[in-house]
Amino acid sequence: MKKTTGMDRAATRKWRPATQAVRGGTWRSEHGETSEAMFLTSGYTYDDAQTVADRFAGDAQGMTYSRLQNPTVAMLEERIALLEGAEACRTQASGMAAMTASLLCQLSAGDHCVAARAAFGSCRWLVDNLLPRFGIETTVIDSADNAQWEAAIRPNTKVFFFETPANPTLDVVDLKYVCDLAKAHGITTVVDNAFASPVLQRPMEFGADVVAYSATKLMDGQGRVLAGAICGSEEWITETLMPFQRNTGPTISPFNAWVVHKGLETLRLRAHEQSRSAVTLGEFLEPRIVKAGGEMRHPGLPSHPAHHIAIKQMEATGPIFAFDVKTRARAFAILDAMELIDISNNIGDTRSLMCHPASTTHANMGEGAREAMGVTEGLLRINVGLEDIADLTEDMDRSLSAAGL
Repeated sequence: MKKTTGMDRAATRKWRPATQAVRGGTWRSEHGETSEAMFLTSGYTYDDAQTVADRFAGDAQGMTYSRLQNPTVAMLEERIALLEGAEACRTQASGMAAMTASLLCQLSAGDHCVAARAAFGSCRWLVDNLLPRFGIETTVIDSADNAQWEAAIRPNTKVFFFETPANPTLDVVDLKYVCDLAKAHGITTVVDNAFASPVLQRPMEFGADVVAYSATKLMDGQGRVLAGAICGSEEWITETLMPFQRNTGPTISPFNAWVVHKGLETLRLRAHEQSRSAVTLGEFLEPRIVKAGGEMRHPGLPSHPAHHIAIKQMEATGPIFAFDVKTRARAFAILDAMELIDISNNIGDTRSLMCHPASTTHANMGEGAREAMGVTEGLLRINVGLEDIADLTEDMDRSLSAAGL
């Protein structure tokens, strides 16, 4: 491969996803390094005054300032865009920076946003608290009910915002239906795809306009750095997102970009293996959870009400699922008895992690909002890692027994 082939869409768009994940976005310096270089610089120098004038005017390609461009960051953005099947991508400092930017860059006072009820706690905070402060109207609906999307549309509706599968209830949205409905009404769809990543689900193939990520999750997948990403058309990224990003600065660091860039090389392998283990563990858990009067929320199992939609729009159903054991005391007893699985509120990691959303990720929402979303006192969310599935099963067996299940 030549030094700039990885940045040449004429070549890279012909590659298959596994090759894009390893080679896409690679740009080598004059040294010909095999592993992509890390450019830790805030600014750049120029050989003459006209060069910098042309770059700032947009008449010439090249770096101007690392809040806007950085070679390491540019490589990550190109690789994510290739995996997503998007024209363009811009990375952010964190997943929530990506979610915030994807909404605020296009919504103004008087606009209306329809959002999914089931969402990460901070995403709901954006919808419930931040957007209304700026005069943006919001409506929260049951995203799994197609009829509610259409019923919520107003003349001033500009954005549909949702996650599928949703955090932490694993609600599944019918991407084709919702995206087609949005297009028919001139509404922009913003999809949080963090639970799936582009190797398990590509919302743009179903008509989504914008796909946003916490790249901290599966893309890095090893609990190392914070990162976010926003994918869209070249026009939308340039004309809508970039004026906001340029002037507000939610910029990812070159180091974090390099870490995520390397993480993408193994993303497909990790995501599919973890998905297989998640289904196996879910099959083991389900009879005991149901027998104890609890509930499984696993899109990879036939018992999930939208299982047929999940398997239609996803390559695999991901490493994350949830189950309800009815009471906080039971949930805490399971967590406290675990010897292998970590208690942690992160997801998408190579290590298996479990948390109690009502007291962690969704604690600040208030009891009423949590109940409406389905985040009960007995709900546990698990991220299934790369450990041997037999060890994970033994750990869960022991923990369930300790909790009397």
